[in-house]
Amino acid sequence: MGSNRASVNVVLNFAAQSTWFGCENYTTSTYTPVHCQSRQCEIIRGEGCSGCNLPRPPRPGCTNDTCGTGAYNPFQGVLVSQGFGEDTLYSKDGKLVPGFIFSCMQREYREGLASGATGVGKLSVGGTRSSTSSISLKATPLIINPNSTAPSYTVGDPSYEYFIDVKSIRVDGKALFVKNSYFSFDKDGVGGTRISLINNFTAVHNSIYKPLARAFTKAASNMKIKSVAAVAPFRACFSSSSISRTPSGPSVPAIDLVLPGNDVYWRISGANSMAEIDRNTMCLAFVDGGSRPRTSIMIGAHQLEENFLEFNLVSSQLRFSSSLLVQNKRCSDL
Repeated sequence: MGSNRASVNVVLNFAAQSTWFGCENYTTSTYTPVHCQSRQCEIIRGEGCSGCNLPRPPRPGCTNDTCGTGAYNPFQGVLVSQGFGEDTLYSKDGKLVPGFIFSCMQREYREGLASGATGVGKLSVGGTRSSTSSISLKATPLIINPNSTAPSYTVGDPSYEYFIDVKSIRVDGKALFVKNSYFSFDKDGVGGTRISLINNFTAVHNSIYKPLARAFTKAASNMKIKSVAAVAPFRACFSSSSISRTPSGPSVPAIDLVLPGNDVYWRISGANSMAEIDRNTMCLAFVDGGSRPRTSIMIGAHQLEENFLEFNLVSSQLRFSSSLLVQNKRCSDL
């Protein structure tokens, strides 16, 4: 970032409203605050005017009459009033993005980030599909929740997060008996299925989790997989010695997220469905999201490992691979 090409390490968050990072050591001659009365502030949906009354010279994160924004740390659960600025963003291969919009965040509000990270990012990247021509991909529409799920929003704002229209869930080819209403949005935008990089594991509504855990445990038992004591936060755990290994991970019952269309589903197989606790224990890597979650199914980062996902915002479509390990590939091969 900036004239000094400062290295910025951030956590990617599909639900982020904006990009922010710590600016204490960020020095640059090309930084420009976004004025709160500008057309640009209106376009980026700024929230009033932000100022800086501290006895220090203007710098990134401390300017007056600046386009306001709420910088949100999802790990700490804090929303802090900040100001938008812009500078040049450089990629590792030398390409640059002039006028990249971001905000700053004080050190005390950056707790919970991964080691080495100084902020949270919402990043849009355009690219070609040449590297994906050798893998098998399915497609499903990206859908819009009519009600925002952001920590700060105006009434009537739709959500800009990544939702997909899961119709049902199958375990070992058999559909769970779950009310259809849990898979759709109600009048307040509660429900549905969202993709998240912030949650470690997929969290599902309690009324989905219970039949999912039961069905998985029963199907695992049919495969001679032995159950063992639960290990929090998981409830369905198994003896590792009773589970055979394959190139695509532990051999366990497949979980399918059934999507609109003819035979379209996102398969979650062993490497993504199981969490290895220690040498002796593996657990179903889904957690109970409670009886009143904002979103019924929150697909977590563990379920996304070694899955290729392409978000096409122009066509509002998600193309996905399920586990590349099944195709004898890895993301690093692409």
